Amino acid sequence: MDLFREIIVDNFAGGGGASTGIELATGLSVDIAINHDPAAIAMHKANHPETEHYCESVWDVDPKEVVNGRKVGLCWLSPDCKHFSKAKGGKPVEKTIRGLAWIGVRWAATVRPRVIILENVEEFQDWGPLKDGRPDPGQKGKTFRSFVRAFERHGYKVDFRTLKACDYGAPTTRQRFFMIARCDGQPITWPEATHGDPGEVNVQLGLKKPYRTAAEVIDWSLPAPSIFTRSTPLKENTLLRIGRGIKKFVIEANEPYIVNDHAHLIQHYYTHQGAETRASSPADPLATIPTANRFGLVTAFLTKYYGQGIGQDVQEPIHTIPTKDRFGLVTAFMMKYYGTNIGHGLNEPLHTITSGGNKFGLVTVKGEEYQITDIGMRMLQPHELFKAQGFPQQYIIDKDYKGKRYPKSAQVARCGNSVPPPFAEALVRANLPNMCAAVHENKYRNVAQ
Repeated sequence: MDLFREIIVDNFAGGGGASTGIELATGLSVDIAINHDPAAIAMHKANHPETEHYCESVWDVDPKEVVNGRKVGLCWLSPDCKHFSKAKGGKPVEKTIRGLAWIGVRWAATVRPRVIILENVEEFQDWGPLKDGRPDPGQKGKTFRSFVRAFERHGYKVDFRTLKACDYGAPTTRQRFFMIARCDGQPITWPEATHGDPGEVNVQLGLKKPYRTAAEVIDWSLPAPSIFTRSTPLKENTLLRIGRGIKKFVIEANEPYIVNDHAHLIQHYYTHQGAETRASSPADPLATIPTANRFGLVTAFLTKYYGQGIGQDVQEPIHTIPTKDRFGLVTAFMMKYYGTNIGHGLNEPLHTITSGGNKFGLVTVKGEEYQITDIGMRMLQPHELFKAQGFPQQYIIDKDYKGKRYPKSAQVARCGNSVPPPFAEALVRANLPNMCAAVHENKYRNVAQ
């Protein structure tokens, strides 16, 4: 044991999002991870086997005992956010869960970490007394201000602000509150954004990278079954969302997102009974090209299974990922539009494009008219959601360190509760440069930036 090296502690470690970001910055596994949930600790162990793990309440862990004389360079805190979040609506909240953040003051008072970083929802700043089980609007922020003063009384300088994950290279718009407290006399530093909107001047000048998009995290090799041939029909609200999304992101879009040919080839075969749509794997050779023009376009967008929204374009970062699977990929399969004729022989004169006929789902792409022939939909898979959250591709999400498999629902919940690793990496690099190497090769360094 190196008693002279500063150690890193991850309280409320969950499945390891913050720990992964910290390791990306420092090249070191966090030394101590604490979480009361056995399933979360099991995922953390699978990905961070060198860490000391404590599967118990943060209040039952004695900081002095686990630190064992070592100096703490960083103490990371991600206390339960559900009882602060506006997503909880008007439901009653629990005072004990809202009070979990006070563990940070205990660590400050007992082992004095050089830097403490706390992550939570934006509403954390409104933390105040409860009235009849709900936040008292007349005392909004009162407890939060007391919380900040408690750190200041222990000699810490404190600052806080809200950051967006997409600004630091994660393909999600997830927005979170961060508080930094430090007692070493050094200034608190907020990392500069590395990514921005493609239309932003700094992006166009090459000073920032463009936002990473939902399109790049989608596994386009996975099929999206037709919504018209399901054994169980979709609910009316789901169909309405899909319809609104098709209208906005496909039919009325100036530039609908076209799935690259190399990623998702679609062939249209026409029989006497009607049209049939088949997909060929990008790993397979291109199927025999017939004399008719039967290779169409595929456009896509994301629909949401909550709220009143119509979804989002896949050409922007994915919206905040909740703890349940709420994102569906919708694909529209399109053929060139020829009125009552479908398809067109390559050795024939171009058919006349009529003004009549059925023009439902008519889309103009780069000056050519296409008609929607089918609509497919599937839910995003856990590995796509974790990639959207900014996790490395090789992060183990489907089994624990003993090889026990997780159901998809558990994987999605762990993703929704996680800290996007790019957040932690950027904050640690900005405030603990002495603990960080240059951008180096390690087991996680292949995260696309």
